[in-house]
Amino acid sequence: MVTRPEPGLSETLVAVQKAGWQAYASPALEISAHILPPLAKPPTALVLTSSQAIACACGMVAKNLPVFAVGARTAQRAQAAGFTQVYSANGNAADLQALLARMVVPEQERLLLLSGAGQGVSLATQLQALGFTVTRQVAYAARPVAQIEPAIVQQLRTGSIGYSLFFSAQSAKAWVQALPPDVLPFAAQTTALVLSGATADIVRAAGWQQVHVAVQPNATALLALLGTRPA
Repeated sequence: MVTRPEPGLSETLVAVQKAGWQAYASPALEISAHILPPLAKPPTALVLTSSQAIACACGMVAKNLPVFAVGARTAQRAQAAGFTQVYSANGNAADLQALLARMVVPEQERLLLLSGAGQGVSLATQLQALGFTVTRQVAYAARPVAQIEPAIVQQLRTGSIGYSLFFSAQSAKAWVQALPPDVLPFAAQTTALVLSGATADIVRAAGWQQVHVAVQPNATALLALLGTRPA
């Protein structure tokens, strides 16, 4: 069961199926991109903490602007959207900060940081402390789904789902809250595969006993936990 939203849900379902598993889609969040006007003073570089922000970025900045992305998949999606100078931190927000500190002279750059609501605040503060001029904009809204699809609920009740894949603490919390309380014990019998310790804490608190954390905070590492289904 894959709980991430688009973009990312479809490609993860395909990867799971290619590994020999039956894949079930149960996105925990609904994503809607914001339409923001270009800044009066254009930035000299774009910072992306999530691929969810790319749709907004396309309408705000030139495609030849340097882009610093948190991970490889976000970088690939930025390139697919037409951005020509893309650099990946291949990790998390701390890795992204380190990449910027290595590659960019703070006094010469004005960074546009695009993130979701409530996200990117700490990164913006840390970059400002390093001397960067940072404008943070909320590029998309992530709303929890109202309920889990009845077909997924039925699969959980019958024990047909063996693994639950959670890609963020936010989505894990939203998914658990959307699940009917009487179904939670069935869901908690699955093995949870998660991207971070924070996400692991949420699913353990919800009742999961079998929880495995990816060695790197990306989808490739999480899918490596799942592996190929035994013949």
